[in-house]
Parts: sequence; structure tokens; C-alpha cells
Amino acid sequence: MLWCSCYGVSLLVVIKLLFVGKPIFLVLAVMSANEADDQMEASSSGSEDEVMEGEEENDDRPKTYLPGQPLKEDEQLVCDQSAYVMLHQAQTGAPCLSFDIVPDNLGNDRSEFPMTAYLVAGTQASSAHLNNLLVIKMSNLHQTSKAEDEEDSDEDEDDDDEEEDEEKKPLMTFSFIKHQGCVNRIRATSFRNSVLAASWSELGRVDIWNITQQLQAVDDPALLERYNLDTVNNPVKPLYSFNGHQQEGFGIDWCPTETGVLATGDCRRDIHIWKPNQAGTWEVDQRPLVGHTSSVEDIQWSPNERNVLATCSVDKSIRIWDTRAAPHKACMLSVENAHESDVNVISWNSKEPFIVSGGDDGFLHIWDLRQLANKTPVGTFKHHTAPVTSVEWHWTEPSVLASAGEDHQVALWDLAVERDDDDIVDEELKNLPPQLLFIHQGQSDIKELHWHKQMPGVMVTTAHTGFNIFKSISV
Repeated sequence: MLWCSCYGVSLLVVIKLLFVGKPIFLVLAVMSANEADDQMEASSSGSEDEVMEGEEENDDRPKTYLPGQPLKEDEQLVCDQSAYVMLHQAQTGAPCLSFDIVPDNLGNDRSEFPMTAYLVAGTQASSAHLNNLLVIKMSNLHQTSKAEDEEDSDEDEDDDDEEEDEEKKPLMTFSFIKHQGCVNRIRATSFRNSVLAASWSELGRVDIWNITQQLQAVDDPALLERYNLDTVNNPVKPLYSFNGHQQEGFGIDWCPTETGVLATGDCRRDIHIWKPNQAGTWEVDQRPLVGHTSSVEDIQWSPNERNVLATCSVDKSIRIWDTRAAPHKACMLSVENAHESDVNVISWNSKEPFIVSGGDDGFLHIWDLRQLANKTPVGTFKHHTAPVTSVEWHWTEPSVLASAGEDHQVALWDLAVERDDDDIVDEELKNLPPQLLFIHQGQSDIKELHWHKQMPGVMVTTAHTGFNIFKSISV
């Protein structure tokens, strides 16, 4: 495992553009220091007119950079720490396709530093038998320090800075659970004084794990050492496993209003509902919900109604289900062509009757459940230049959401923002959606993102290149 700060990794520099309501922060390209020196040297040997002309032609001020634009040979992207309240990166060896943030007992609405977060994640290893569930504790997460002018620091100050930097290094503690097959998706929940994680395996099996012991272990070095010794020859077994799906899948979600109830969807099209019983296991309805004609990509239970859930599919549709009805009659509403191609992900707003969807077409669509019968989104945003891989509404700000895509971007949005074109200083930026608040880059092949419910504004993302945990200055 490797922790490191994101200097030179998260390729983000920002410029503030005042829109109505909130500022927007966008990536900038910065000219290299060598070229700036060359310009100064060249201008010193010319006439005053030549110097002024050179300044116009070779302006070394930061320039607005939009993702996808080619960089010139002498330009580079650097990380502007002032864009973040906090920014850290972690690597886990084998990358994780999916993770979830585990609720903790450290309190809600936390804003003090250093911060601590708990995750459960699943690996994508080179061989099926090398995969693991990772129960992770990220701690000593300090506020990001702004870059200081090195020329103004003497050796004593440098030594003090080094000691301070050492004390502020983030820490990651983890415990393993052996897992057969790559973990396609994983979700955590609290249930009967325990913390459970449900994992979708590429081998077509869904497992439920009790990760309470692993969470205790990452909090106590002695317990962790004992756990590692105990599990060498006695690997942890799942509480319950279901092999009834005909193919592997990605759709999985715990019901937030009825503890222990789970929904899983596979690549064939089938959706199964799980319910806990008094014996401590689960009863899975063998009759799948009927409606989709292709792979079920994502599932979201209603945040308010315990029998209602939403799904999206490769068949381009979004469907709303009522699990009280017979499986072949459970689909109550549907939008058959919600996107031009696969609908990859959805998120149900916890405060307002909205669902956001992201597709292979790179679009984000906002759906008002009160008007879903009209089959038309109430909002559409196109910024991502590749398939959208993850979306999630903010838990306390109903107009704020985040999206990630295969274009290596995380975008933060506020649907309540309106633009005032008079405040835009760069003509290129007028083509951007006014609701776009912030672009985070620096990761490759981003798979999933989640807001931390107990630390407002804190976001965790996973990608082929590892994890980022950050809080921007815009949310």
C-alpha cells in the first residue's frame, strides 16, 4: 500500500469565474519555467517595441485549459493546492473497480482536521484467486497546505517544515478478506449491530460478509496482527452466498429504509430481491423482476419508500419497480430510450424527487419522478467526452451532484447555478454548462465516486491508478 500527496499527480490548476451563486473552478495549463526564463532573456536584448510585442505573443500567464485540449510542447499542468481544502491519493496494489464508504461512530457533520474515513473495496487482480475485499481505514487526513515560496525559506524553516510534513503524512490501515473472482461492485450497510458488505463477483456469485471484525482490527494494531495470523489458514467465509444469477452482474443496492433488504441485477437482465430472516441468513425470491431486455447496470432503492426501486440497463431504459407486486407486474414506470445508448449509472436524490442518469453517450439526464410519464428529462448536461461511469447526488445539498467518466474526469455540478456572461473573462468558457462547478483530474480510468455522508463535501474516488480523497473549495 502507498500513500502520497497529489503534487504533480492530480493535474489541476484553477481559475475562478464568478457565476451567480457559486464560483466555478476549471483546469489551467501553466507554461514551464524554462520557457519563461527564455522569454525574459530574449526580451532583455531587444528594443522596447520588440519587448512589448514579445510579451503579447509569449504571454506566460496561466491559460485556461479544458480537458481534451492538446498541450504545447513547452506547457504543463500542475496541481494548485488552493483549489482544495483537502487532497490525498492512495494506491492499493491491484486496482479496485468498486468501493463503499462505511458509516462510523465518529460523529456527523465533521469538518475538523485531521479527518478519518473507513472504506470497503474489492480488487481487480490479474487472476481470479488473487482478489480480496479490503477493509480500509484512512486517517491523519490533514488539510491541504498551499505551496510556499522556497526562496523565502531558510534551512531552519526547511527542517521545521520537514518535521511538520512527517507528522501530517496520511495513514492507511487495511485488513484483507480473500474473495473468489474480481469484485464487480460492493455495497455496505449497518444491520443488527454489525456492518455488512455485499459483493458481486465476476464468477456470477453474490456474497454477504460481516466486516465488523475487520473494522475493529484496523482500529487496533494488536487486533490486526491477531486477525492476520488467524486468517492465514482459516479464511473468512461469507454469511450468505447466492448462486442463482445466470450471469455475473453489477447492479446491487441495500434498501435504506428496510434494513437488510438487498436487490441484485445481472448481465442477463434478471433482478432478485433479498430479504433477511430470523435465522440470520437471507431468502432470495427466485422469481426475477421482469422488464429489462439486457444487462442491469445499476440499482437504486427509493430513499423514502421501502418497496420502490429504480434500475437502468444496457437496453437504454430506466425503470421504476414496486416489489409488492408480482414480478411480471412490478415495473410501474419506464423510460424506454432514456439515453442514446447504454444507461450505465443512476442516483436517486435523497431530498427531492429526482434521479440523475449517466450513459455511454457521455450525457447526464435529470429525471423528475413526478413527470416521468412524459419520457423527457427536465435537465440534460453534456460535458464528459466518454462514457459516464459514476454519478451521485450530494446528501445534504439537493441541487449538487458529482459525475465521473472514462475521460478521466470528476465533475462537480450545482443545478441551482445560473450564469452571468458578463463575468466570464474567457470566451472559450462560455460553451461550458453554467452548472459545472469544478473539474478534478489526475486519475486514469475512474470507476466510482461517493460523497462521505458524515463529512460534508468530502469525496472519495477509485480508478485504475488508485484512490483519491478530497474536498474542493467549491462544495
